[in-house]
Amino acid sequence: MRQRPSLTPIIGALPTTVPFVGPEAQERERGRPFRARIGANESSFGPSPRVIARMESVARDQWMYCDPDNYELKVAAAAHHGVAVENVVVGEGIDGLLGLVARMYVGPGDAVVTSLGAYPTFNFHIAGVGGRLVTVPYCDDKEDLDGLLAKVASEKAPLVYLSNPDNPMGSWWEAPDVVRFIEALPETTMLVLDEAYGELGPASALPAIDVSRPNVIRMRTFSKAYGLAGIRCGYAVAEAEVIRDFEKIRNHYGVSRMAQIAGLEALADQDYLRSVVARVAAGRERISEIARQNGLKPLPSATNFVTIDCGRDGAFALKVMQNLLSRDVFIRKPMAPRLDRCVRVSVGLDHELDIFAEELPGALAAARGN
Repeated sequence: MRQRPSLTPIIGALPTTVPFVGPEAQERERGRPFRARIGANESSFGPSPRVIARMESVARDQWMYCDPDNYELKVAAAAHHGVAVENVVVGEGIDGLLGLVARMYVGPGDAVVTSLGAYPTFNFHIAGVGGRLVTVPYCDDKEDLDGLLAKVASEKAPLVYLSNPDNPMGSWWEAPDVVRFIEALPETTMLVLDEAYGELGPASALPAIDVSRPNVIRMRTFSKAYGLAGIRCGYAVAEAEVIRDFEKIRNHYGVSRMAQIAGLEALADQDYLRSVVARVAAGRERISEIARQNGLKPLPSATNFVTIDCGRDGAFALKVMQNLLSRDVFIRKPMAPRLDRCVRVSVGLDHELDIFAEELPGALAAARGN
């Protein structure tokens, strides 16, 4: 047998897994497409027509490398949030930025605190740098702020992750609660405050941005409300020295020219954003009504999806999801204990929600063995 180059001990010890199995992979395995793609929390409404027109107009320019400074997009994001350009870093979506944060603050064996069942890509990056994940169960379908604080203190954790609004439950904390959490953190613990769904929830859930705090990183994306999941672009807002630390290790050519232009144009069209937020709210209500009509309990949501309590255990909810998948309806579900009794349905176009409404009764009957 041939010898092969050795992996580092950290990578060699990891399983060959990925955080998500995408709908494309599932379609390849099934041999047919989904009729309703309402599982990945994408925006079926797509980007602003203004964004599309701008992207079409610059297609010919893609022979050029991107601006490695992401300068114009940084300026626009800074102006949007009322901070200096030195307080913004652009990356390949929040996922890319989370990878950088893991490298910046976590060494092998360091404890990192998050909620049990929270966004799995964060966990994936922590494993990749050899961090030791410490999890806190949700409480009443919300991330447990006091529980997270207690674990940070007992583990002397250098990093803690909180999403607000939350994925996968759609729940949220109001801004005063988040501020209380921030103020109670040790100064030596960095908080990643993931606000991927920030534009879709109540404004009262978003604290004012304070870039004087060196232990808070606020993250935003163009993947959700702005309808640009495919371009992989997001940004973080933080104290200037924290941003300079990002600059030490980020991939300076990681955000394409097209992505920078699309993000810039998306920020400029806030009227379209407001229209999408209204359509998402209507879609959440439609999903909730479909759930109620079928004897299920929709949970309150500040995101572009609704998490639905199936009323039994995780095994039953898994059957519901699998039966919807077999009916060409792509949804997902939480997998952590306590949360796994639910399925999660993204807001889609009207015809996709029509299909969901049509297929859910049969999926439930099959799951019940009827």
